[in-house]
Amino acid sequence: VLVENKFGVLTRVTGLFSGRGYNIDTLNVGPTENPAVSRMTIVTRGDDATVDQIVKQLNKLINVLEVRDFREGEYVDRELVLLKVGVDARSRAEVMQITDIFRAKIVDVQPKSLTVEITGDESKVEKFIELMKNFGVLDLTRTGRIAMKRK
Repeated sequence: VLVENKFGVLTRVTGLFSGRGYNIDTLNVGPTENPAVSRMTIVTRGDDATVDQIVKQLNKLINVLEVRDFREGEYVDRELVLLKVGVDARSRAEVMQITDIFRAKIVDVQPKSLTVEITGDESKVEKFIELMKNFGVLDLTRTGRIAMKRK
């Protein structure tokens, strides 16, 4: 959803979802190449009729410039995760090896933990998190998905 970068726009968009009983799985908001415009990437679930209704309602909101539906067509999507995993002398090397295989980055090193940054599609991120659960995930934060159409 491309919106004017103005006070209250996020509240109106989330109010539309909550007022109609739609759930937002993830929400990411940031500036675009134009400082007067922000991009909201909203991930929600529903059948085609429900998503069509959400798109129609979003298009009616003040300050909404464009709604792009990514159900069809080719797009690139990514998510960023910061994950703190517990390590000891034996597991540290294995966690570092898995991190390297996934092309993730270790961004903080502590005596009993490593903090890893991983970026990728949902499948890659989920597989990495599942592997790290074997070592003990101490903390985790996710950006939610962002996406861009290829054409």
